[in-house]
Formats: sequence, C-alpha cells, structure tokens
Amino acid sequence: MPTALITGASAGLGEEFARQLARRRADLVLVARSAGALEDLAADLRSEHGVAVEVLVADLADEAGVGSVAARLRDVDDPVDLLVNNAGFGLPLQFADNDIDDEVRHLRVHVEASMRLMHAALQTMRGRGGRIVNVASVAGFISRSTYSACKSWLIGFSRWANTEYAADGVSVTAVCPGFTHTSFHERMGLPPGQEGVPAFMWLDARTVVREGLRDAALGRPVSIPSFRYKALVLLTRVLPTSLTARIARRGRV
Repeated sequence: MPTALITGASAGLGEEFARQLARRRADLVLVARSAGALEDLAADLRSEHGVAVEVLVADLADEAGVGSVAARLRDVDDPVDLLVNNAGFGLPLQFADNDIDDEVRHLRVHVEASMRLMHAALQTMRGRGGRIVNVASVAGFISRSTYSACKSWLIGFSRWANTEYAADGVSVTAVCPGFTHTSFHERMGLPPGQEGVPAFMWLDARTVVREGLRDAALGRPVSIPSFRYKALVLLTRVLPTSLTARIARRGRV
C-alpha cells in the first residue's frame, strides 16, 4: 500500500486530504501540532477504512519539529510515496503593523518547512518514484502581503521541481485553491459571512482535494480547482498590479 505524509492534517484541507487518501486505501502519516485532534482523526480513519495511520506531533515553525518530520521522510525502510505540504496559517495584511516574529514564523512554516520537507522526501523518492503536493493558493498569482509572496515562491519552486525531477519518477504539484470553506478563516478571527467574499467565490474542500490529487496523478505542475479561479488567474496576467492588489485586500485565500 502507498504511504502518504500530510502536514497540517488535523483540520481543513489537511484533514480532507487524509480522508480522501484513506478511502483510496493509502496508509497515512499525519502531522500537526495538536496531538488530541490527530489521534481522534487517526482512530476514525483506522476504524472506517482499515488503513495504518501514524501520528507525528510537530510544530513546523520549530527547527526540531521540521527535523523530526524530515527524518521520517528519509526513512528508506518505511518510505513515503506522497508528501502533502499543507501546514500553514494567515496573518493580517498590514505587514508593517504585524509582529515581525510572527512574520518570520509565517515564512518558516510556508517556505522553509516546505522546502526542507521536499528535500528530505526527494532523498528516498528519486529513482523509486513519488509525488509531492504543495498546497499553495491563487493568492500566489497576485500581490497581497507576505502570504502571497510565500505562495508565489511555492508555485514557482513546484513548477521547476516538477520538470527537474520528472526523469527520476517524481512529480511536484502546487495546488492553488481560492476561497475554500475550512477553519482557516475562523482561526484568523473572521467568522463565516464576515470575510467580505461573495458566496459564489467559495469552494468546497472535497472538490479542491479531489481535483488536486487528480492533477498530481497526471503530473501537472499547477492545479487550480474550478473554472472561475482559472479565469481569475488568467486575468491577473493582464490587469495592472495596482488593481489586483486593491481587490485582494478583501477576505483571505
């Protein structure tokens, strides 16, 4: 059975990745900071799907936490076939008003941790084959504070790595959802209905994960779920940055 390691697996898209992969009979390594939520999810997936589920508690803003997950990815005796870099969080858009330590932690989780875990996964995937899914965002195609900058880096690096390691049997896909119904916005203090985003722009987590896994299986470097967001990304190529930045101040992606 293939084994998938998912970061940020205790809620939101991470949990949905775990559920869909378990339904496909993949064994799982679930990573998050919350032991209780992970254990509950693991027990549920073992009972419902009969798959093996390993729980790994780690804070990816901490060097030791990243190191423990990287060590698991480098294990040649029990290799991981699919890495899902999903862990992340958002900050207010006003960079100059944010605590700089929060901004550094934000960068570590979204960029440094993803890079280190990709590097570790490639040590055992090259030649053997494997897939890496980096959960980015359509925010990576627009100008909007450090969140957009982090996601833009993830998209660009995924595109390069997908080409670079194709000959080694490894695909790398950046999944770029738009506004998606998860707990992400609530953790930022934005209750449902108060994000300033029209209802038709919201996506369902199940659809995002299903389309992301499909595009990863096809070896695509970038996956943008839904035609409405594909069209939006195309528009960002022709609209002035001043306009897209002004629009992007609404809500969170």
